Amino acid sequence: MFTGLIETTGTLLAVTPTAGATRITIASPTLTARLNTGDSIAVNGVCLTALSIEPNAFPPRFSADLAAETIARTTLSHLRPDAIVNLELPTPAGSPLGGHVVQGHVDGTATLVSLAPITPGQLETDWRLRIQLPDSLTRYVVPQGSITIEGISLTVASIIGNDLEVAIIPHTYAATSLHTLTPGAPLNIEVDVLSKYAERWQLSSEKFTLTEQYLIANGY
Repeated sequence: MFTGLIETTGTLLAVTPTAGATRITIASPTLTARLNTGDSIAVNGVCLTALSIEPNAFPPRFSADLAAETIARTTLSHLRPDAIVNLELPTPAGSPLGGHVVQGHVDGTATLVSLAPITPGQLETDWRLRIQLPDSLTRYVVPQGSITIEGISLTVASIIGNDLEVAIIPHTYAATSLHTLTPGAPLNIEVDVLSKYAERWQLSSEKFTLTEQYLIANGY
């Protein structure tokens, strides 16, 4: 499990199609030495399995394979070498949850509409991120609720139809891949898993009808 608090960024070195899967290779001087083969790591919000770890290479690097489902549901296979990616290791049990519950299971992609400074010309300024959500995800998003964009835990400022806005603080803008993005870029989105469980529970409860036969069968 992750929390959406990005530990560092890495640089994409290669996207290599193979007979069985597509392999991505990422340079990360900070995290590579902490990885073991088989460890989970979130890359732009996608939970992947670390492989071919090379802490002594220059630069230190690791790889991960993208399954067909990952390719279809996320943006990772469309990245180009030198792209900056957000990286996060799983949260150890008992650690504070500084963001929110993030699984690394991307629900779909959205489109970046704009990322504009609140105070243009200032070095330290908040930013306003606006994205266009797909229809299938809007029902899981509420104002002041949590959402994961490119692996970053963010708070929804507003949502009107498919247009979603979030506020970005200067640290998040500088320390993640956000400062490298341009309008039109596709973004990985993971909605709050609690909203999906709530929907499933509601649908299940609507199908259930309390009857006399049920009460008798269960000892009432």
